[in-house]
Amino acid sequence: MAFITLEDLADTQGALLGVDPGTKTFGLSISDRTRLISTPLLTIQRTKFSVDGVSLLKIFHENECAALVVGLPINMDGSRGPRAQSVQDFCINLMKVDDIPIFLWDERLSTMAVTRTMLSDDMSRAKRAKNVDKMASAYILQGVLDRLRR
Repeated sequence: MAFITLEDLADTQGALLGVDPGTKTFGLSISDRTRLISTPLLTIQRTKFSVDGVSLLKIFHENECAALVVGLPINMDGSRGPRAQSVQDFCINLMKVDDIPIFLWDERLSTMAVTRTMLSDDMSRAKRAKNVDKMASAYILQGVLDRLRR
């Protein structure tokens, strides 16, 4: 049970489920089966692992996903702090429940980039708050899709 590499991910076929793990919510996005585009899916309110893990795995399997792409909150200096460790621990626990392929992707500045875009689109604060997590997830997943095509 280990995280997969970009090369491993490239060897899989099918849709990818993207996750932007926050402290209060999970933003989810999904790719098409050809892996060209990422689409925001939904936001899940976090409760406890047993509930969150089941919800995430249910969505993963219902959409017949090939792998989970999880945003890893690395510090700006490249170090991994408590938030990154928490995300890794969540993923390890998830793999103990269901040994699905999980790929971790550096998500630095994803929420900021998405928020900046929503601000430039003159989106209301309430609408931004409602959509930022799933939009950040789509931004993270699209970065992986673009990298896989190179």
